[in-house]
Amino acid sequence: MANLLFNKLDSIYIIAEIGVNHNGSMEQAIHCIDAAVACGVDAVKFQTFKSEKLVTKQAKKADYQTKTSNLDENQLDMLKRLELDFEDFKVLKAYCKEKHIDFLSTPFDDESAEFLNSIEVDAFKIGSGDMNNIPFLKKINNYQRPVLLSTGMSSMEEIKEPLLALKDCPLVLLHCTSDYPAPLQDVNLKAIPMMEQTYNRIIGYSDHTEGIEVSVAAVALGAKVIEKHFTLDRSLPGPDHKASLEPKDFTRLVQSIRNIELALGDGKKRCMPSEMNTKLVARKSLVAAINKNAGDILGESDIVIKRPGNGVEPKYYEDFVGKMLKRNIAEDELLEWEDIQ
Repeated sequence: MANLLFNKLDSIYIIAEIGVNHNGSMEQAIHCIDAAVACGVDAVKFQTFKSEKLVTKQAKKADYQTKTSNLDENQLDMLKRLELDFEDFKVLKAYCKEKHIDFLSTPFDDESAEFLNSIEVDAFKIGSGDMNNIPFLKKINNYQRPVLLSTGMSSMEEIKEPLLALKDCPLVLLHCTSDYPAPLQDVNLKAIPMMEQTYNRIIGYSDHTEGIEVSVAAVALGAKVIEKHFTLDRSLPGPDHKASLEPKDFTRLVQSIRNIELALGDGKKRCMPSEMNTKLVARKSLVAAINKNAGDILGESDIVIKRPGNGVEPKYYEDFVGKMLKRNIAEDELLEWEDIQ
């Protein structure tokens, strides 16, 4: 991943965020990886945490979590149901390697970060909630591993400090709106080129909207990394399933991004190979309006402009008016530079 993501980025890097959509089941986590591989993504991303080290016993759930999970449990109880242990992540990391797909994860506590570094996670994803957690970011910086930093809930000014804290890590900034699902009027995709211009970094987009069109638009605006929540079934219980894409739609997302990637090109305006035939047919040339003989002087009414476009371009019309013909020329015949003196 490091070579692909942080040196050149020859193609858009697409991450299927499985997160906690395995619902605490290793079997479901493996199925998610298999389905993501079939969609054609570059990486899968999990969340690694020790629940007791992440939240207090009194912590409430976010509004979106309340709508999609058990009302009788607090955030700690919910997270404990969704937690995988470190040994599970060793298995998942090895399985991703076997499937030739990158393994990413978001650590939510120091112990989880240390563990992920020990198994050589392909990249750390830092969630928006930790982007101002400077002590934690400095710990991540010590590992000098690739980092994707989500910037939800942040201003441009607030991004400067975490960038300094992560100064020794290859880094991608992810534009993000931290709501699930994110309302379209709050997506603000125009921040992507602004962030690239301001920070001179690779910019990606962590998409929490419904559907696929916003991610595709982000690519058109310059995002080089796309992260999107992934689930096997949006109707499953759990906080993130309803804001995720199922495999069929994720496949559409990948295909759409690849199509846009082709369509973006290199930015150099020129006649493309597929246009050459049309150019000859659709453009026009200087043409004799009537039969003319060698020695005749061409007047304005003797020259018309017609298709095809493989003769003298119309912009040279005035260069032909008033010139003597060197040869006989028939009506509707293309004029050539060699015809005049």
